[in-house]
Amino acid sequence: MKYSHFPKFLCLFITIFVSFITALADDERLPNVVLILIDDMGYADIGPFGARDYPTPNLDRLATEGRRFTDFVVSAPVCSASRAALMTGTLHIRLGINGAYNPKSRFGLNPSEMTIAELCKQKGYATAIYGKWHLGHHPKFLPTNQGFDEYHGLPYSNDMWPWHPRYHGLADDDPKRREVYPNLPLLENERVIDPDVTGEDQKNLTRWASERGVDFIERNKDNSFFLYLPYSMVHVPIYASDAFGGKSGAGLFGDVVMELDYGIGTVIDALRENDIAENTLVIFTTDNGPWVGYGDHAGSASPYRESKQTSFDGGVRVPTLFWWPGKIPANTNCDELASTIDVLPTIARLIDADLPDHKIDGKDIRALMFGETGERSPHEYFPHYHHGELQAVRNDQWKLVFPHKYNSLNGRPGGTGGLPVPYDENMAELALYDRANDPGEITNLIGQYPEVYDELSKVADGFRKELGDKLTDTQGTGVRTVGELGPNDAKLQW
Repeated sequence: MKYSHFPKFLCLFITIFVSFITALADDERLPNVVLILIDDMGYADIGPFGARDYPTPNLDRLATEGRRFTDFVVSAPVCSASRAALMTGTLHIRLGINGAYNPKSRFGLNPSEMTIAELCKQKGYATAIYGKWHLGHHPKFLPTNQGFDEYHGLPYSNDMWPWHPRYHGLADDDPKRREVYPNLPLLENERVIDPDVTGEDQKNLTRWASERGVDFIERNKDNSFFLYLPYSMVHVPIYASDAFGGKSGAGLFGDVVMELDYGIGTVIDALRENDIAENTLVIFTTDNGPWVGYGDHAGSASPYRESKQTSFDGGVRVPTLFWWPGKIPANTNCDELASTIDVLPTIARLIDADLPDHKIDGKDIRALMFGETGERSPHEYFPHYHHGELQAVRNDQWKLVFPHKYNSLNGRPGGTGGLPVPYDENMAELALYDRANDPGEITNLIGQYPEVYDELSKVADGFRKELGDKLTDTQGTGVRTVGELGPNDAKLQW
């Protein structure tokens, strides 16, 4: 009789032991990473950064539970160049990628570069991308040859099709529609599953990416994973599904942002429901500022100057959130300079992966992410290149802008109903702006702070020597070879 409680004790011991081992395994398991990238979204287009015309409750919650980065910049104010920098932790100019690839391009991200997905594969991560790639549409450049196990989405921007707004008014069968852009394909891995994406298909792009992201999480809840969600929206032409059409009360743009917010919410819910939220880093950011020429189909960079395709802050400063329950301090701001190029090296340190042998430009920003007291930006200086031109260089407070051409609406309203208005071509003056006190980059203080001008000029000379500058006809010594389609490389047909 004295042993009658032994079976109960044994069961209790086994339960506690299993719980301990499970907890230990969870602690030792490498963190998941979810990287969300929105296309052409401006600084003020979501609630945590100023949007008030439509609700973004899920992103609001990410901000409340996470950390807002208020001085987070992209490498370039245009699609392919910006995405290449994000994927490799390297300034786009060093990679030889300076614009946005179109369907006739023979170039792409060089397979010799290491992507975040390839970094994660070192540690056995499952990897997936659902959405827009835009780093080369030929097989050798596609995500499945750059470290991703799974891919579903568009190979480039959703306006690169025969129904581009430039063809407004042409008959559907007018051959001019296909002189520049062929039919828009939808890909799965390296296979074209829909050779002719229609407007009705585009209504589903956001939903498809979100649903596949949720499914990927559920299939890999017991494994470490890297999920990349580069949504095609809010790049024009914008589309919302029938479930969100007219829902915002703020026009189609508001509907599209609300659907993105909802889809992101389902992804976060999947992390919670599978009990892996506390072991998952989520990063939300965008590839560049808004395409304001499209007016009511574009967002806002307020209070910053200009927009996409410029090196002013409206083109390169983007709304960014970092979320990791229990690790990242909730409802806090980081006002230090950080960049999309910092994502790869930060993930590398988090998962103890090896960085590539070649040079990268990004820095480990874990201290900023975790809100460590007294931490400052690891970037003493940052260059702003666009189309191969060194258009500006900055430090934590000051920005030196070099004379260059740029497009602007000069205060005029943009277009309506999905049609753009033409830009004016402006010439930027040699100027020094106090970014801390003049966020609109309005007042030129170059004559008042000659020592700052001299300092940043010398820094700019260093960037020109290493990375080149078309404005001064300088060839950089540190620029690598871009990926190019060779004569024996397979070509996708659609």
